[in-house]
Amino acid sequence: MKQIALEDVVKTYRRYAPFYDRLFGAVLEPGRRALADVVCKSSPASILEVGVGTGLMLSRYPADSSIVGVDVSSEMLEVAGKRIKSGTTREIHLIKMDAETMNFYDAHFDCVTVPYVLSVTPNPDKLIAEIRRVCRKGGLIFILNHFSGSHFWWFLERAVRSIADKIGFRSDFGFDEQILKHDWEVLSVKNVNFLGLSKLVVIRNV
Repeated sequence: MKQIALEDVVKTYRRYAPFYDRLFGAVLEPGRRALADVVCKSSPASILEVGVGTGLMLSRYPADSSIVGVDVSSEMLEVAGKRIKSGTTREIHLIKMDAETMNFYDAHFDCVTVPYVLSVTPNPDKLIAEIRRVCRKGGLIFILNHFSGSHFWWFLERAVRSIADKIGFRSDFGFDEQILKHDWEVLSVKNVNFLGLSKLVVIRNV
């Protein structure tokens, strides 16, 4: 699997920030809608969104949930902050933070959402360990991500495999290696986005 450094992530999303919504908004929107639906059905008291980016998910979470969003990109968080000010009166906390080393207490959140982030982070195992630490036992973790192996997308995956550090995400990202190897409870897996580009995985933290 192609390695990505934290500096690569910060640099790439600094470039993406001004036009991220135009570039990735519509194409990944079905996955966001599906994620919002399952989170709202679970009605968590508290939500942590890892990789909150420009804040495209924030207004869709349950109205009575407390929400914290973290991201390593100051530029993406700046866009998210403007979106909150112009679009909602609810209290949402945005924090610049490396999700691989979060400074939240253990079991701090009822629910953690990870939209389009797992294949972006430099060390996916570290991120998953942190997500599980800050999510209470029995709480829900929602991972929305592209996983390699699709018959339709294999050519594009191969084409961009070697430039993960330039485009900001890995295309060679196996579901078994990143999801099934962990000792958590996978409740459901759903293909989302055009021709199954992504999967929405619902997990119970055990």
